Amino acid sequence: MGSLAEPLKKEYIKKYGMHKWEQHLKKINDLWTGIEERLNQKNLRYNQVRVYQDGLPVCGKELQIVQDIADSGGRNHQLLLKLIHEGATLMGTEDPALLIKEYQLIKNAAALKGGKKGADGRSNYLAERDVFIANRIDKTLKDGETGVLFLGMLHKVDEKLPPDIVIDYVIYHLPFKEAVSKKKNL
Repeated sequence: MGSLAEPLKKEYIKKYGMHKWEQHLKKINDLWTGIEERLNQKNLRYNQVRVYQDGLPVCGKELQIVQDIADSGGRNHQLLLKLIHEGATLMGTEDPALLIKEYQLIKNAAALKGGKKGADGRSNYLAERDVFIANRIDKTLKDGETGVLFLGMLHKVDEKLPPDIVIDYVIYHLPFKEAVSKKKNL
C-alpha cells in the first residue's frame, strides 16, 4: 500500500486495538513461513522458475522495488529475494497504469472512510489487472518452466489463464492461490 500503509495501520489499531494488530502481524508472519515451507517441499529447479508478484509493475526496476520492500520488513518480498538468490527469475507482473489507477481509487476510498464508490470501481480495475497478469504469465513462461505467482485473495487470475498452464495451489486451505506452472509438450 506504500504511503497508505501507515494511515491504514493507525485506523486498524484505532478500531481494533494494538493487541489485535499484533495478532494480525503474527498471522501474516506465520502465513509466509508456511508458504516458504510449502515451496521448499516442491524441490523446484530454480533456474527454471519465474517469480510473479502481485503489485510489481513491468518497469525495468522490479528488483530494486522488491529489495526496498524486503528491506522495510516485507516477508513476501524477502521470500522473493530468497527465490531470486536460489536462481529464480523475477518478472514484472502488472501494468503500471492500472496499478496507479487502482491506487487512486483506494486512496479516495480511504479518504471517504467507507468508500463504497471506490470499492465498486476497484473491482473493474482488479479484473483488468487479472487479465494483464494472466497474459503476462502466458507470454513469458516458457515450456517446462515453473511460475510462482504471489497474489492477493481477491484476484481471479487462475480463471483467465490458458488451459496449457497447469495450476498447482501451494496453499490448499486458504482462499487464495500462489503458484502456477506451465507444462506444454512434456
